[in-house]
Amino acid sequence: MVNTVEILLSARDINKNFMVGKNKLAVLKKIDLSINHGELVALMGPSGSGKSTLLNILGGLLKADEGTVEIEDTVYGNQSPVQLNDLRRTKIGWIFQNFNLLEHLSIEDNVAFTLTLSGASISEARKKAKNALERVGLGDRLKFFPQQLSGGQNQRVSIARAISGDRPLLLADEPTGNLDSESGNTIVHLFQELCHDSHNPIALLMVTHDPVLASKADRILLLKNGQLLPTSPLKEGVN
Repeated sequence: MVNTVEILLSARDINKNFMVGKNKLAVLKKIDLSINHGELVALMGPSGSGKSTLLNILGGLLKADEGTVEIEDTVYGNQSPVQLNDLRRTKIGWIFQNFNLLEHLSIEDNVAFTLTLSGASISEARKKAKNALERVGLGDRLKFFPQQLSGGQNQRVSIARAISGDRPLLLADEPTGNLDSESGNTIVHLFQELCHDSHNPIALLMVTHDPVLASKADRILLLKNGQLLPTSPLKEGVN
């Protein structure tokens, strides 16, 4: 069954320039995009095309020069990152190429620790951490430490950390860049499961250089010379 399309995030007229010496470099030029609830979107483009810059603006880590971003009831884009702490705590989770796990904590405590920083009680944080780790297939390894797990499993921990706060959108910057092809495929399959979960779907925007992994998304966005090129959905709706 095809779900009714409902937009989660929309960005309009996003411009971003950087100064290189005395010259102004236009990195993003009037970017318009939208991401639907439960949609897995791949963002591709050559190095230097502005992919990470766009991701950072959408995630509230970088201020745009012009334009607005809206997710649910929050409008932003021209605020400083310091003003958007609540946005990142409640609406947007991040997954990076490097797992950024604390080696001296169990994977359960790695996830729970992040939740306590957002104000959750210890008991609530442990409950949510356990649920998130079970959702990514690591419910039997709660007391394991990062060094006891494979690279693919550690990336699953970082995904659990991102989804544990019940944020509706995840942004992933080259999430399979440090993994072998088999582990990368497993991670993207997990992304598909999370996005297409009929009970609790998550939207996810993934930057990747790998066309094979990108082809498993619902839609591909192509960024070149600071502009999005016209693209079409890879699938007829989300099953």
